[in-house]
Amino acid sequence: MTWIALRMLMGDRAKYFGLIFGVTFATLLMTQQVSIFMGILTRTASQVVDVRDAEIWVMDNKVRFIDEVPPLPDSDLYRVRSVPGVAWAVRMYKGQVTARLEDGNYRALVLFGLDDTSLVGAPQEMIVGALADLRRPDAVIIDKAGYEYMWPGEEYKLGREFQLNDRRAVLVGICKASPPFTTLPILYTRYSSASGFVPRERNLMSFVLVHPQDGLAEEEVCRRISESTGLMALTQEQFFWKTIWYFIGSTGIPVNFGITITLGFVVGAAITGQTFYLFTIENLKQFGALKAMGVSNLRIIGMILLQAVVVGLVGYGIGIGLTAAFFESTSGVTHLAGLSMTPLAFGGVGVAVLAIIIITSLLSIRKVLVLEPAVVFRG
Repeated sequence: MTWIALRMLMGDRAKYFGLIFGVTFATLLMTQQVSIFMGILTRTASQVVDVRDAEIWVMDNKVRFIDEVPPLPDSDLYRVRSVPGVAWAVRMYKGQVTARLEDGNYRALVLFGLDDTSLVGAPQEMIVGALADLRRPDAVIIDKAGYEYMWPGEEYKLGREFQLNDRRAVLVGICKASPPFTTLPILYTRYSSASGFVPRERNLMSFVLVHPQDGLAEEEVCRRISESTGLMALTQEQFFWKTIWYFIGSTGIPVNFGITITLGFVVGAAITGQTFYLFTIENLKQFGALKAMGVSNLRIIGMILLQAVVVGLVGYGIGIGLTAAFFESTSGVTHLAGLSMTPLAFGGVGVAVLAIIIITSLLSIRKVLVLEPAVVFRG
């Protein structure tokens, strides 16, 4: 019966390839869009992930996400340091500034001001230059994508000078950093230098980065800081998800991608379902002949399910392969950095394709179950 089912499926090449195309198209569209959606959401909190030497972020208790941070007074740093369970705490500035380049053009930047002594939150991987050079006067380090954005098509060159808030900034290094949601260049400098690079405000500090004492849970230290200071203290993972959930609940990103993913599922199911149904209708006489020879309904259902599974596996495999090829071919594109096929997308789309196969199988099975064997004797 297995051989007969496969011969029936592949005998009509046009419909067989039509079935494969429907599943492949749905798989490609859904996997690509789910992966891009997850990559964009990860970008919204990528700067949280990049800070690998501090486990706790302390901020104003009204902060909703990482890009909306009111400044804290310097006294809050000392209040946090006094909390039992805090091993050390340092300040950090994060904000957006405008740079004026040598040719007079302007570029918007994301600026990080790191603790002068420890440089906590500094980039982990340097491409050109050394992290220690950040201690030079007016020194800044820029991420790779930011350099290509500010000086497109030019080779890496240290010592470049530009202005931030009418003050000289000297490029001493180029690093790797996770791409931000806004795709703006990321600039690192010392906290003392950042105070001159941004317009003067009464308070400058955006975050207090904390490392808990050994043996204490991060959540416990967060609770102590919140109770003692009235500030919001979150672990890195908590702050990461807080930012992501803000963008999910407050922007149109999930709706737009959800529409595209749903269309991929509906179109794929429609193409596959219609083609598979027509395939079954055209083979009713063959199924009738099998029933007339005593083949049970259960065995025929197994044949139809086998045909559907084969179509699903082949189409899903081709679709996943095309998606992987797409992301592999765009891996070197700076603006698409950080976008890749994720295991969750791989598995989730597999479940969706399984649903398509089940739906199309049910439509065909229903037609065969009510089939009378006498149909084989009709003209």
